[in-house]
Amino acid sequence: MSTDPSPPLLVSRLDCERIEALLEQPGNAGAGLDRLRDELARAELREPRDMPRDVITMNSTARFREDASGSEREITLVYPRDVDGSSDRVSILAPVGSALLGLRVGQGIEWPVPGGRTIRLQVLEVRYQPEAAGEYHR
Repeated sequence: MSTDPSPPLLVSRLDCERIEALLEQPGNAGAGLDRLRDELARAELREPRDMPRDVITMNSTARFREDASGSEREITLVYPRDVDGSSDRVSILAPVGSALLGLRVGQGIEWPVPGGRTIRLQVLEVRYQPEAAGEYHR
């Protein structure tokens, strides 16, 4: 189990391109999004077909724990256009979404959230990953 606040990240090349394009849109600015840009810059990029099954990619469904409270949650990481108001669909632009992208099962990360706090998230399981299901261009 990694306790490094900045664990290694694996991001699919396609996800990275789409997220970078999203970040270039007017109105997408702020400290949280700067951190997402930094994370993308340090990530190891892989072709979608080469993505390990235990990595959180876009449109993956994953279970994680917030260490301070011990609460567990399952979310699907989506693009902003796919957020439908349900609590289990989290935008890549939300702090939790940005924090989880590219992490593997067993990894944890510390991430700033609004209000000046920092949370620590631990990935417990990737229940569904598009790449593992053979969906490479979603």
